[in-house]
Amino acid sequence: MAFADYQDEIYLDGLRGVVPPFPMTFDELEPLAQAAMPPSIRSYVAGGAGDERTQRANVSAFERWGLVPRMMVGATDRDLSVDLFGMRLPSPLFMAPVGVIGLCAQDGHGDLATARAAGRTGVPMIAPTLTVDPLEKVAEELGDTPGFFQLYTPTDRELAESLVHRAETAGFKGIVVTLDTWITGWRPRDLTTSNFPQLRGNCLANYTSDPVFRSGLARSPEDDPKAAVALWARTFGNPLTWDDLPWLRSLTDLPLILKGLCHPDDVRRAKDGGVDGIYCSNHGGRQANGGLPALDVLPAVVGAADGTPVLFDSGVRTGADIIKAVALGATAVGVGRPYAYGLAHGGEAGIVHVLRALLAEADLLMAVDGYPALADLTPDSLRRLT
Repeated sequence: MAFADYQDEIYLDGLRGVVPPFPMTFDELEPLAQAAMPPSIRSYVAGGAGDERTQRANVSAFERWGLVPRMMVGATDRDLSVDLFGMRLPSPLFMAPVGVIGLCAQDGHGDLATARAAGRTGVPMIAPTLTVDPLEKVAEELGDTPGFFQLYTPTDRELAESLVHRAETAGFKGIVVTLDTWITGWRPRDLTTSNFPQLRGNCLANYTSDPVFRSGLARSPEDDPKAAVALWARTFGNPLTWDDLPWLRSLTDLPLILKGLCHPDDVRRAKDGGVDGIYCSNHGGRQANGGLPALDVLPAVVGAADGTPVLFDSGVRTGADIIKAVALGATAVGVGRPYAYGLAHGGEAGIVHVLRALLAEADLLMAVDGYPALADLTPDSLRRLT
């Protein structure tokens, strides 16, 4: 099935008097989703660092690029598939890790709903370390769609090894190490509500289910949840250095991807250290304000990667954004807030709608502008608008 078929489904439903239950644009979805969230979750998902200038810049950066139409190419059939770490994926789209995605669902099990949506759409999920349900249960819901495990590296190396080995056993296809969140950035919206979900015991299932973590407690997390939270707070953040990379590499034979690399020198050093993938991201503007939009650094990151796959996120809101990121060299493109809002507003079906809408728009854009395959999208396909 072509991704553009989603459009035909919607129009055909209209002939029977059925209109879509979910909005078609991010701007329409956002207020509905935020209204469905309690204030503490809304601030966590919607908020960014500082005055959120970098968060806004991530989005507006896409507006500075325009796709050049090419005609008479007969783009009747489009190929959006990509090769990533030896897997053939139906599209470049993936779901970036969202640390409170479990709490975005009305039933409090958003990690499982996200995994089921991945299984239904073929869009891979990067499962966060911070989940409501243990990673093993998340993996069970993915079906035939590959999933990746995002690691917030704890200070306890034995615990880090246990989490990675559990992810391997559960069937995840790669380990994504997030580098920019060993300490929490200044987030005024969360500070205003005095809320940090994990300090309230939320989204800690991967820790409280882990035998290494549990061995550090005098009593079980179920009997003494405050002690479990305190132990988590002491072990969560590890300010990794390049000296730690050989150890990280030794933990697994799965593809190792470093998330948060935005400087070419860091990319080259990561490659020299044996990583399998580069993840260009500024955490959606949630961790550090005053920086460059992630899209602006993507071309230099791709150049330094020199053939190593580059994953990208930060500011992606539309199918056109996906196409532009691919044209600038991204192998795969992640979304965060769009699917989180889809979940908050419409549950699993809301996520499926968001993903299908993004892919339909990307597919139709390639059809209209004359790009039969992703390989046809290059930096020469774009022009700077400002």
